Amino acid sequence: MATIFSKLISSGSYLPSKILTNNDIEKMVDTTDEWIMERTGIQQRHIASTEESSVDMAYQASMKAIDLASINKQKIDMIIVATTTPERKFPSSAVLLQNKLDIKNAFAFDVNAACTGFIFAIDIADKYIKNGSVKNVLVVGTEKITSLLDWTDRNTCVLFGDGAGSIILSASDKPGILSSFIESDGSYKDLLTVNTDEEFIEMKGNDVFKIAVNTLSQVALHTLKQNNINSNELDWFIPHQANSRIITSIAKKINLPKEKIIITVNKHGNTSAASIPLALDDAFLAGKIKQNDLLMLEAFGAGFTWGSTLLRFN
Repeated sequence: MATIFSKLISSGSYLPSKILTNNDIEKMVDTTDEWIMERTGIQQRHIASTEESSVDMAYQASMKAIDLASINKQKIDMIIVATTTPERKFPSSAVLLQNKLDIKNAFAFDVNAACTGFIFAIDIADKYIKNGSVKNVLVVGTEKITSLLDWTDRNTCVLFGDGAGSIILSASDKPGILSSFIESDGSYKDLLTVNTDEEFIEMKGNDVFKIAVNTLSQVALHTLKQNNINSNELDWFIPHQANSRIITSIAKKINLPKEKIIITVNKHGNTSAASIPLALDDAFLAGKIKQNDLLMLEAFGAGFTWGSTLLRFN
């Protein structure tokens, strides 16, 4: 029996029309554009309307990926939605998306691994394709994360934005995804969480920053070593877009020049599970990613959760 691989065949993204700049936030809380930029690298973020759900945004991103792939949507046999902000408690956002897309022959479910959710979803999709269970998987990261913000808390309200990104992974006889790695440690559960009483994000920022930099640096080095490659062989590094200082710190630790880093946190903010597919599609639309490019994706999120994906775009 021939070996089955999974490969990326298309991507799509969606950002709400409303943009909130740092100057806008200056009028809401005690902060400044300079303070936000210096500590996060964020200049603006997109905010979903009250009528717009995470499923609505997922639908827009998914349709773009489906159109780009030139695939009959009925050939999609699995849908995974990574989100921490579902439209409903149940049924899942993935099932709601399946219905909205009118896809009849797929099974669908959600994954919640916070900001690492998209990497977890890729890992699952990759394994299902490789074991021959499915052929085409729609993987979506979508968040209406601003619905969890306390707009009087300047430490968190400046960080996040809304949006959705999607990819389609398909079975192939050529290697696409070369490796996938996910992990978690629940002992850090209280450093980044949602208050169950008021449902607002609470974060101990300094602790999260230090652990994120150390963990993601180790993940990047592990991924390179596992695949017997050097950082200079990477064409693009696409990390979770949480903070520009975290991203540049990781790049330094693996000796990766800034020219090989995809950064969108400046214009998107932290979109949680949507950040990597948004950054990926942004790079595709800008013409940066070429045939045969080697990409490393990695993320770190509440839990803590973390992981990476190494893939060849072909």
